[in-house]
Amino acid sequence: MSGKKSSSTNFLVQGSILAIASIISRIIGLLYRVPLEAIIGDVGNDYYSCAFEIYSMMLLISSYSLPLAVSKMVSARVAVGQKRNAHRVFKCALGIAAVTGTAGCLIVFFGAEFLTTTVFKTPMSFFALRVLAPTLIIVAVLGVIRGFFQGLGTMMPSAVSQILEQIFNAVVSVVAAFILFGYGLRIGGVLGQADTYAAAYGAAGGTLGTGIGAVVALVFVIFIFMLYRPSMKRAERREVKMNKTRKESYSDILRILILTIVPVLLSTTIYNLSSIVDQGIFKNMALSQGYEALAVSEMWGIFTGKYKVLINVPISIASAMAASCVPSLAAAYANRDKAEVRNKISSAMHFVMVIAFPCMIGYIVLASPIMQLLFRDAREMPEYMMILGAVSIVFYSISTLSNGILQGINRMIIPVRNAIIALVLHIVFLLVLMKVFDLHIYAVVIATAFFALLMCILNGIAVQKYSRYKLNVVKTFIKPAIASVIMGVIVWVVYHLGMKVIEVNAIWTIISILIGIIVYAVAIIAIKDFTEDELRNFPKGATLLRIAKKFHLM
Repeated sequence: MSGKKSSSTNFLVQGSILAIASIISRIIGLLYRVPLEAIIGDVGNDYYSCAFEIYSMMLLISSYSLPLAVSKMVSARVAVGQKRNAHRVFKCALGIAAVTGTAGCLIVFFGAEFLTTTVFKTPMSFFALRVLAPTLIIVAVLGVIRGFFQGLGTMMPSAVSQILEQIFNAVVSVVAAFILFGYGLRIGGVLGQADTYAAAYGAAGGTLGTGIGAVVALVFVIFIFMLYRPSMKRAERREVKMNKTRKESYSDILRILILTIVPVLLSTTIYNLSSIVDQGIFKNMALSQGYEALAVSEMWGIFTGKYKVLINVPISIASAMAASCVPSLAAAYANRDKAEVRNKISSAMHFVMVIAFPCMIGYIVLASPIMQLLFRDAREMPEYMMILGAVSIVFYSISTLSNGILQGINRMIIPVRNAIIALVLHIVFLLVLMKVFDLHIYAVVIATAFFALLMCILNGIAVQKYSRYKLNVVKTFIKPAIASVIMGVIVWVVYHLGMKVIEVNAIWTIISILIGIIVYAVAIIAIKDFTEDELRNFPKGATLLRIAKKFHLM
């Protein structure tokens, strides 16, 4: 019993480490997007996001599924004492990463003009896309090393490297965007298109930070790997002396890797294809409906550069928990410990919902104040996007986590099927919203939330079917929702009363957020959503428990 409790605690702690690192990385990413947006503007954001959408899709195809496959295969082998085979998995995956990353780089670099001009009707994002191309090789190798450490049960190298990557990304992106924006302004002045070229070159500068950040992260994880290598070699030599396990051939490992990668690749590609499809449908339909090209670019720039950047901060927690879930679930599944599998699913789902609900309510209540604070944008369009789309935080959190759960319990083809169904219905729904109701960019916001909802429902049915996991609706959904609504009401009152006293948005937005965090923490503990053991399992849980008891909340 103590072994299971320790395993569950470690799972939550490791998941929390990665989740905290993801939050920090996203916050850094959010903060640097503020000066970046101020430099390149909404049109520059459109060029930047178009290049990133293409880059992200190629990253998905070329190497995104590798870290997940590596962490799963390494974890399964380490769980049964096969460290030598785990190392061989790592070496084989590195070879695949080098080949696929290079192929992706060449396709993006030489196909940049066709993709940006013909497919996405955004020719000026050509410069940014070419700058991003070499990053595909770096990120492919980086992902494999991170996946290896996650498979060993430690999220720290991934967590620290993520933060380092984002810090260097932020600094270089802003500086390079500023320098290249000025350069583009001079070139555009000669050509009679100063603003267009300035935005395009500024966007290219913004993408340069992505590559530099990835290089720094890669150097860090290689350094950590070299420190770990001697102990790994000693463990392998002991294993050989004891003659405990058969050495897997690289051909067998390659075959298993491909069989693991392909379903994950298909599901993640289709799952993320919606953003590429949305961009193509929106831009082509909006132009055909008579919207000016500049207006279309501005709307898409707001959607990707402001709305999506904010929405993705809490969703990153689900992504981190999913990454933590896969090796942990794979190990429990390999040991045929069904009770532990269900326990891990329950812990992960509860953890993610405790974060997702208050973020959703907070974004709805403080939509305009947050937009004004970060982007100095008091327009109705960004505010309405946030209010309409905030619910997708909960939907995307569940669907992202459930994808990872299904992959962890060897049901990898299920998310593929579900993503295809959801994508087809999503496209139909988006076309109806744009063509029949003429909702322009709001149609994209609503349709993406609809896609995530469909994935929630379909994946949820599959998780319950194949793991026999029984969802505790009250604990997982209702209690976090009640605590979030309490928080939302108090936050709304504090902000609006404060603005009547001193009309300074920045002060009252920050104060409201801080009060909201405290109110939510008190409310979620007061309504008994956590047992003492569950609270103790969180990082610094003993301290949290002491505070809760001191104030008679538990």
